[in-house]
Amino acid sequence: MMMGGRRVRRSGRGHSLLPLSSRHHRHHNHHPANTISCWYCDFKFSSLNDPLFYFGQKHARCLRAWFTIGIGFSLTALVVVSLILLWESARPFKLYGGSSEPKNLLNRLLFGFSPSLPGLSISVIDAGLMVFSTLISVVVHEFGHAVAAASEGIRVEYIAIFLAIIFPGAVVAFNYEVVQSLPHSSLLRIYCAGIWHNAVSCAVCGLALIFLPLILFPLYIHGESPMVLGLSSTSPLFGYLSPGDSIVSLDGIRIHDPHEWMKMITLIDEQTHQNSNYSDDARSVLTLGGRKGYCVPSSLLDKSVKIQLEDSQFVCPDELSAFVKFSCFNSSLLDNGYHENGKWGANCLTAKHVVKLNKCGDGWPAAVTSRSSCECSQDQSCLMPAQVPGVTWVEIAYSNPYSLECLQKGENSSADIEGPESVITNCGGTFVFIGDAHSMGHSVQLTAYQPRWAFFLGAYLPNTLEKILVCTFHVSLTLAFLNSLPVFFLDGESILEVIVCNITFLSARKREKIFQICLLGGTLFSILAISRISLSIFL
Repeated sequence: MMMGGRRVRRSGRGHSLLPLSSRHHRHHNHHPANTISCWYCDFKFSSLNDPLFYFGQKHARCLRAWFTIGIGFSLTALVVVSLILLWESARPFKLYGGSSEPKNLLNRLLFGFSPSLPGLSISVIDAGLMVFSTLISVVVHEFGHAVAAASEGIRVEYIAIFLAIIFPGAVVAFNYEVVQSLPHSSLLRIYCAGIWHNAVSCAVCGLALIFLPLILFPLYIHGESPMVLGLSSTSPLFGYLSPGDSIVSLDGIRIHDPHEWMKMITLIDEQTHQNSNYSDDARSVLTLGGRKGYCVPSSLLDKSVKIQLEDSQFVCPDELSAFVKFSCFNSSLLDNGYHENGKWGANCLTAKHVVKLNKCGDGWPAAVTSRSSCECSQDQSCLMPAQVPGVTWVEIAYSNPYSLECLQKGENSSADIEGPESVITNCGGTFVFIGDAHSMGHSVQLTAYQPRWAFFLGAYLPNTLEKILVCTFHVSLTLAFLNSLPVFFLDGESILEVIVCNITFLSARKREKIFQICLLGGTLFSILAISRISLSIFL
């Protein structure tokens, strides 16, 4: 979308796909008129024309070498993208027996997500970040064209920032006759500059994401514990966690970042479904908390409320949970839980007290239990929570070193606290979540960064920077991908035209015919492939 005037001359019309034609303003000194319509509006300005030209002329030698590298990259991208295009277009005809993984990988690279996700939702803030990242990517793209042209002695006629329907963008306009008088190598440097700059933008964003913890180190701690940024009132964790809390562990396993949080949630959810399949007809009404048990002292059992199974469930008084004795030597048998009258018995205990006891059972991660079996001491019994099948029992330990209670104790730095146990004791606690682990895991927004000092909106800065970098990476990659396609109105058209013009052993008429066939075929195949990818995402 760089050379509106060139397309006007070829098609013989007064306007291009977007109203970017420069011939209406060529050889005029007045300010270019802006365009406003029902689907398109732009703002044209020329204040940067001279600075860009002087910069390009001053560093012309270095810039030509820089954009020559871009030619090699862009031509390689053109070949690779064309092969991908043919590959995707062949899918409806089943010309190969490939899996869907390459297509999913392409979606994740270009759009930042996989179509296998159960739904797509976006907040107003995320939409704003996407628009901002799009503007950055488009400006970087057009800046490449403008500087490349300046290094070849071509002045920019104007720069336009536009909004087409809801999509923002920017363009630069040049004098068509002057540009076409350049050698083919100079033309390629100008045409390939946008793709090359978008590729460099992707590399910069990737490196910035890698080194972001180091960049933010003076202000933030990274990878110690994931911190809660927000959760909705419909979240299963609402009322247990609040923004600013740090999740220390799940089922006794230390969690360092959101990736480990989701990994543990997935593992716990899989174990819950596996354990639900173990229940037979006699015990189909309950599952033993994923065979996660606690060594409960006999003295505590004597004081507990004892109940029996009624209407296919254990009903304990408020704030109490049902626990069933479990045999340590045969995990398939309940110990003293089955009474002679044919009813199952359980003890009602306070969960927040039980979770502080030693653990038993084979449902815990290996790092949590020190014993090789679920055996407790002589004066203790291994009790496991009784739940309906498919329901998860998860211990969640959290802390908040910046809470008012913690600050009053003088403990204002999470970096000074050694180990999760100390964090929980001084500035947090442990609670049990009973429900669907998958929905619980996705209902909270986490960040791997914790501010060293409490300051307004400080917790959201790293997450915002990460989103901008990730979104800019995907948008820049998408722009580079699309402009590498041999289709009408994009940079791939101009690049393809220069390539075909170098086939000197053919007549001009045959070169033009080959160019039109390749361009028409590339456009049709691109529409087919992009439509397939879009349908796989949204359907």
